[in-house]
Amino acid sequence: MNFIEQELKDVWVIEPKVFEDERGYFMESFKKNAFEEHIGNIEFIQDNESKSVRGVLRGLHYQSGEFSQAKLVRALKGCVLDVIVDLRKSSPTFGKHLTIELSEDNKKQLFVPRGFAHGFLVLSAEAIFSYKVDNIYSPANEATLLWNDPALNIDWQIDENELILSAKDKVGQLFSEAILFE
Repeated sequence: MNFIEQELKDVWVIEPKVFEDERGYFMESFKKNAFEEHIGNIEFIQDNESKSVRGVLRGLHYQSGEFSQAKLVRALKGCVLDVIVDLRKSSPTFGKHLTIELSEDNKKQLFVPRGFAHGFLVLSAEAIFSYKVDNIYSPANEATLLWNDPALNIDWQIDENELILSAKDKVGQLFSEAILFE
């Protein structure tokens, strides 16, 4: 596995070594000792999966307080534009965002530490998205940043008329009103 530190503090892209032949491929998608060597000791407690069609934008979500979550995310099928926003006031990259394409073809994974909002947009006809989390979900501690907040200026790479949003994602908070982390 190749661990590539990103410009946002504590964020990593993980590229697996893929062994392909006429039968298909094999890869290690998670290896605890390699993960700990590069990123640290994170105890993932749950795996989540979603299936979405082109244009579905999920996010930008996060859990506040003691229920914040670190995530390891990837696209098992299709292609997504993955987006994270640093909400940690003490971070040198506070308020900055990162976008990356995750796909079944590139097999890249993104490690998102606690203190970030996270979302993704499906660019392919369909996508299956997987993520490991290190904390339980608390509905009372869930928050959503507004996906199109001008202060964030995120290029979602798709026409706004093509987007499919949930009711809660349509009315997310502005960055200026977000619950922040220390």
